[in-house]
Amino acid sequence: MTWGKDLDVPEVFGFLHNQVTPFSIRSSSGQSLYAWHILPTGLYQKHEQGLLAEAPGHVADIITRLGFKLLRDDPEARLVIHFHGAAGTVGSGYRCPNYRALTAAEPNKLHVLTFDYRGFGRSPGWPTEQGLIADALSVVQWARKVAGVPPERIVIYSQSLGTAVNAAVMDHYAQQHPPVLFKGHILTAPFVDVPTLVSTYSVAGTIPILGPLTAFPALFDHLTSFIKDTWFTKDRLASYVCTNEAYGNAYRITLLHGEDDYDIPWTHTPILFWHAANATHKDILGFQDLAKVKDQSRVDLGAAGSVVEWKTGKGVVREEILKFGLHDVIMGNPVVTLAVMRMFGGDSGLVAQAV
Repeated sequence: MTWGKDLDVPEVFGFLHNQVTPFSIRSSSGQSLYAWHILPTGLYQKHEQGLLAEAPGHVADIITRLGFKLLRDDPEARLVIHFHGAAGTVGSGYRCPNYRALTAAEPNKLHVLTFDYRGFGRSPGWPTEQGLIADALSVVQWARKVAGVPPERIVIYSQSLGTAVNAAVMDHYAQQHPPVLFKGHILTAPFVDVPTLVSTYSVAGTIPILGPLTAFPALFDHLTSFIKDTWFTKDRLASYVCTNEAYGNAYRITLLHGEDDYDIPWTHTPILFWHAANATHKDILGFQDLAKVKDQSRVDLGAAGSVVEWKTGKGVVREEILKFGLHDVIMGNPVVTLAVMRMFGGDSGLVAQAV
């Protein structure tokens, strides 16, 4: 949490003076969403004098700010829209190092837009699945229509809960006529869906909550029937891939997970990869069958983990399983920087499994 820290003073979190502009975005539901626009360091250095001359703090009209103009008016500007995880605010935990890792991918061009969902931080309201999706769609719409950044210059990054929001957003836009496709989507520490998550979650990685009840399917199913927000990421991810494959649209997805993540077990990511891969395939592959195929093309990175890519003529789904990174520390690591660079820079050069 960020108790005792003023989010309107981002310098408290280690940013340069006026490198971050706090402002608000109106959600489609009428809620005011608290947001930060973060400039990359190289771009900041080039315009330092102009930025220092502006008044600090929360701004009522961001379109008057130099930082916003640098985003809107540069035809080469790139943007990462950031969907954070559960609890806290835009400034909590490892989120600020995460923003710095993201902007490092293009120090002179890559901006970050992050925000608090309704009920988080300084954004009023009560969080629900549909409410958070509506908020995320509103932020993306702001980036496209107000900031004027086309989707081919936008990557959507997400972590934990944010990965479920990301999956909902990507599928929503893929179903539009015509479809709206972004440069790529990065999901860090994702989960299959909430029922699966509660069956695998343990407090501090040691004390299971509902896991032992899976031995009693009727009881477990009864308890999970009370879950209101299910966040079926696996289905939305598969729908997104299937739609793009059917219509010949290019797409890129990267899944990142640490083996030492004790909040969301890393085993969720191979399951999501399996659902995504099957969405490209006419013949359904069993989980173990796909695992054998993956073993043939897996790149072993030693202590850094391993990488597998499922590559078709239209899209790439990349699975990176890190040996280390925990649930949050991973966000500030260079693997995040490199993931964004790959999205904007094209193929990774790794041997990929062709369907």
